[in-house]
Amino acid sequence: MEQIEEQEKKEDNTVLIGKKPTMNYVIAVATMAGSDKNPIFIKARGKLISKAVDVAQISIRRFVKAYKIANMTSATEEMKGIDRKTGHEGPINVSVIAIELRKG
Repeated sequence: MEQIEEQEKKEDNTVLIGKKPTMNYVIAVATMAGSDKNPIFIKARGKLISKAVDVAQISIRRFVKAYKIANMTSATEEMKGIDRKTGHEGPINVSVIAIELRKG
């Protein structure tokens, strides 16, 4: 993840997945691809990881066929939050994914 975070700081080429409709993020990826951003990163946390995978697949299969998934990394981040099981506030672990799309 550290290599990906360093690359993200160099260029504004990251799509952060949130609660908007999937196609909004696909359009963002297509727009970046149209302006020759290379690589493009798609990042998500927790339950939104499946949406990030959907965005990557829709993007490369329908809109930016010149791009391929070059790398996919996953990690766990510790965040402050409320544990759903116990209801106590404190550190919680959240899964993170970063999908790298590259031309070629």
